[in-house]
Amino acid sequence: MNDVDRGPDSLAPFAAHDASSRGRRYPEPPPEFRTEFQRDRDRIIHSNAFRRLAYKTQVFVNHEGDLYRTRVTHSIEVAQIARSIARALRLNEALVEAISLAHDLGHTPFGHAGQDALNACMREYGGFEHNLQSLRVVDQLEERYAEFPGLNLTFECREGILKHCSVRNARELGDVGERFLKRHQPSLEAQIANLADEIAYNNHDVDDGLRAGLIDVNGLRDVRLFRRQLDKVTSQYPGLGERRLVHEVTRRMINYVVVDLIRTTQARLEQAAPRSIDDVRQHGKPLVGMSDEVRAEHLELKAFLNEHVYRHYRVLRMTTKARRVITQLFEAFMNDVHLMPPEHRNTARDGEANSDTRRARAVADYIAGMTDRYAILEHRRIFDAGERV
Repeated sequence: MNDVDRGPDSLAPFAAHDASSRGRRYPEPPPEFRTEFQRDRDRIIHSNAFRRLAYKTQVFVNHEGDLYRTRVTHSIEVAQIARSIARALRLNEALVEAISLAHDLGHTPFGHAGQDALNACMREYGGFEHNLQSLRVVDQLEERYAEFPGLNLTFECREGILKHCSVRNARELGDVGERFLKRHQPSLEAQIANLADEIAYNNHDVDDGLRAGLIDVNGLRDVRLFRRQLDKVTSQYPGLGERRLVHEVTRRMINYVVVDLIRTTQARLEQAAPRSIDDVRQHGKPLVGMSDEVRAEHLELKAFLNEHVYRHYRVLRMTTKARRVITQLFEAFMNDVHLMPPEHRNTARDGEANSDTRRARAVADYIAGMTDRYAILEHRRIFDAGERV
């Protein structure tokens, strides 16, 4: 059953409703047979940037294995978790799904290592942040429609994509940056997508880390969130094979955190009693969240992964290579924009004012849009004398 089937009356009064949307940057006729937020979701799914997420990594480089999560599988998993939460709280599923699917559209190749490297390269030109880049993708960089640049998404979807922002950048973003200046909250749907992202990557990086042999089940016994579910599964299913054991524990961990988040948020909503989405935005702090106990366990798992997966020597070797690829590509394109394809080269050369900044941003747009394997191939084309161009 979708949002059209349910009808606006089934949504909570503080949910995001089509009728009260703050609209799109460029006015359009309303869609037929679907909601405004469903239109957002559909445009995101059909975008070039979304398709490229299939070849951008979470933790492992794309060519290291077929079963490791990519940005697109991660985004789908985030959307699934977020929709379950939204439905339980009578919030707008289509909006929370659209935000979830779009939140990583601006991510660089090679995961966070790529972002850190590109940010370092862009330090003199305003920096690089994948959150802002995701908004830039949907507002400007996608080229699909005759009447406007980007995807022309609703304000509510764009608001959810921009999870955090500096005051300096917020001043340049118009309506979507206002809440950072006024210290307002985003919609509940945006808050859900943000936490669903955390839940998905924490729990699924456990799965990928185990699959890659970076961590083992015995080591994870030190993590309360994992140990509690592991003890229940081994008690109920003695002798279960490790592959099925890991999947069973992981899905129960996700369910445990999600159920706690729903119940905690319900209690907060009852206490705050918001009557509209504007009440949510003007509340002093986020209303969506976990209990203190589960939040502490969730952060404990995050700390474990940081120490034993993200800082594992095999992952660090990959991130070192990734930084080198990103940095050398950036330097090469900045030194000679003619090395880039015509559409990116022309953008870098347009206009005289702030030419260095404009060139750097065009180079960053090109690099950020690359998949892992395309970035590696471009690096070979430029720096390997024996590689075909």
